[in-house]
Amino acid sequence: MRKQGVSSKPLQSSRSSQSVFVAILHWLHLVTLFENDRHFSHLSSLEREMTFRTEMGLYYSYFKTIIEAPSFLEGLWMIMNDRLTEYPLVINTVKRFHLYPEVIIASWYRTFMGIMNLFGLETKTCWNVTRIEPLNEVQSCEGLGDPACFYVGVIFILNGLMMGLFFMYGAYLSGTQLGGLITVLCFFFNHGEATRVMWTPPLRESFSYPFLVLQMYVLTLILRTSSNDRRPFVALCLSNVAFMLPWQFAQFILFTQIASLFPMYVVGYIEPSKFQKIIYMNMISVTLSFILMFGNSMYLSSYYSSSLLMTWAIILKRNEIQKLGVSKLNFWLIQGSAWWCGTIILKFLTSKIFGVSDHIRLSDLIAARILRYTDFDTLIYTCAPEFDFMEKATPLRYTKTLLLPVVMVITCFIFKKTVRDISCVLATNIYLRKQLLEHSELAFHTLQLLAFTALAILIMRLKMFLTPHMCVMASLVCSRQLFGWLFRRARFENVIFGILTVMSIQGYANLRNQWSIIGEFNNLPQEELLQWIKYNTTSDAVFAGAMPTMASVKLSTLHPIVNHPHYEDADLRPGCSMLEIWDVEDPSNAANPPLCSVLLEDARPYFTTVFQNSVYRVLKVN
Repeated sequence: MRKQGVSSKPLQSSRSSQSVFVAILHWLHLVTLFENDRHFSHLSSLEREMTFRTEMGLYYSYFKTIIEAPSFLEGLWMIMNDRLTEYPLVINTVKRFHLYPEVIIASWYRTFMGIMNLFGLETKTCWNVTRIEPLNEVQSCEGLGDPACFYVGVIFILNGLMMGLFFMYGAYLSGTQLGGLITVLCFFFNHGEATRVMWTPPLRESFSYPFLVLQMYVLTLILRTSSNDRRPFVALCLSNVAFMLPWQFAQFILFTQIASLFPMYVVGYIEPSKFQKIIYMNMISVTLSFILMFGNSMYLSSYYSSSLLMTWAIILKRNEIQKLGVSKLNFWLIQGSAWWCGTIILKFLTSKIFGVSDHIRLSDLIAARILRYTDFDTLIYTCAPEFDFMEKATPLRYTKTLLLPVVMVITCFIFKKTVRDISCVLATNIYLRKQLLEHSELAFHTLQLLAFTALAILIMRLKMFLTPHMCVMASLVCSRQLFGWLFRRARFENVIFGILTVMSIQGYANLRNQWSIIGEFNNLPQEELLQWIKYNTTSDAVFAGAMPTMASVKLSTLHPIVNHPHYEDADLRPGCSMLEIWDVEDPSNAANPPLCSVLLEDARPYFTTVFQNSVYRVLKVN
C-alpha cells in the first residue's frame, strides 16, 4: 500500500504535464487552421466581423455591445433589453440566444483592458494592409487588445484545454497513459469529423461541448469508485450547468445520458443510493439553469427534465413494484416501460402547460427525419446539409483511420461481457449479482456510444458527439480488463504501437489535407453595403432582408433589424430555398410570383432603390 501511495504522485504529475502539452498542441492546431483559412490576422475590424457569417455574427454582436458600452452593467442591460434584433420588439437576448459565453468573455475583456491601461501596457499591434484594386488600404490590428482576436482566442484556448481533458479521460478509462495517447491521436487523425470549431468559433457548441467532456469524465469517475466524497457529485452538477447554459440542444444530449444510465440501474450496474445522488444532481442543475436563464420554460418541458422526474418516481416506488412478486426479468421490463411511457407523456404535458410548442428542438428534428414530418421550422434546419442523414462516406473515413474497426472490436467484447453478466444475474441470487455487475463505466460508454451513433446517422452534424466518443472508446484497446488475455500472449506496447502505426497512415494524410487549406477572406459587395449603411443612413433606420445579411448589418452598423438567422443556415441546398419553405407555410400563395422578384423589376410606387451593387440592393419604404 505504501509503494502505491508513493508511485501515484509522479504518475499524476506526469499525466498532468502531458495533458498540458496536448492542450497547447491542439490550441496551436486550431489557431493555425483558422488563420490559414481566412488570414484573420491581416483583416480589418470590419472584415473580421464579416467572417462571422449568419448566426455567428449575431452572437458576436452582443459581445461587441457589452465591450463598447460605457460600463459592463450598462452593456448587460442593453442586451437584456434589446431593441435592435427584432425591431420593434424588446427582447432579453441572453435568455433567447443563450449568451452567457459572450457576457463572461466581455467581462474578461473589459477587465483585461482595464488592467493593461492602468499599467500603460500595449495590448495590440496595428499596421496598414494594402489590398488589391479596387479595394482600398485598411488598418489591421493583432493582439488580445483587438476584440475579435480576444473573443476567438478564448474559444480556442477552451477547446485546447478540452484536448488535455480528453487525454486524462482516455488515460483514466483505460487505466494507462497509452490509452490517453490513443484518444488524442484518434481525435487528431479524425479532426474534420470531430469538430468544426476552427471554422465556426462563435457557434454555441464551441462553448458548450468542452463541458460535456468534463461532465462525462466526472460521471465515469463516479461510476467507477465507491467513495462517499461529495466533490465529484458537485462537479457533475456544475459541469451540467456549464454544458446547458450556452446551448439549447444540450438538454437532449443529457437525456440520452439518463436513457443510458437508467437500464444500468435497473439491472444492477449502479447502486440505488449512488444513482439517486446522480439524479438529484441532475435535477439541481436543471433548476439552476432555469433560474440563470430567467425562467426559460424550455428547461422544464424537455425530455431531459421529464426523464429525471420519472426516474425519481420509479426509484421511490421501487420497493412497491418488487412487492408485486414478479420475476426478475418482468421487474426490469415494468420499470423500463414505465420510464419510457412516463417520460413521453410527461414531456407532452409539460410542453402544453408551459406553451413551448413553438421552439424547435433536437427531438423535433429527429422526428422530422424518422417520420418525414415537415413544417417551416424543421425545414429551415433539415434542408441544410449538416442536418441531413450521415454521409455514406463517413464510415469509410472512420475505417481508413482504423477508428471504426477498433471501436467495433471493443464494443463487441463489452457487449459479450455484459450479456454474460446479465444472464448470470437472472440465474443467481442477489449476493452473486453484486459481484458480477462491475465495471459499470464500460456499460455506460457502450450505451452512450449507441445513442450517439443513432443521432449521428439521423443528423450528420451530431457527428461532433459520436466521433470524440469513439476516440475515448478507442482508449479501451489498452484496457487489461478487456484484453488482458491478449497482452499475456503478446508484448503490450508492440500491439498498441502497431495499431497506432496503421492509424497514422491515413491520419497523417487527413492532417495534411487540413493544413493545406489556404484562403483569404474578402467580400467587397457586402463591405460596400455595410459602409453605405454606416455613413448614409440615420441611426434609427430599420432593415429587413436575407437573414444572414441582417446579422452582418446589426453587427457592423448597429442598426435595428426585424429578422435574424438564429434558425437558418446560409448554405441551403437546391430544392430547399426559402421560397419553397414559405410555400409549405403559405400554400394558398404558392403559385404567385415572389415579392422580391416583383420588386427587383419595379419597386414603385411603394419603394425607392437607394443603393445597388453587383449583389445587394437596398429599397427604401416611401
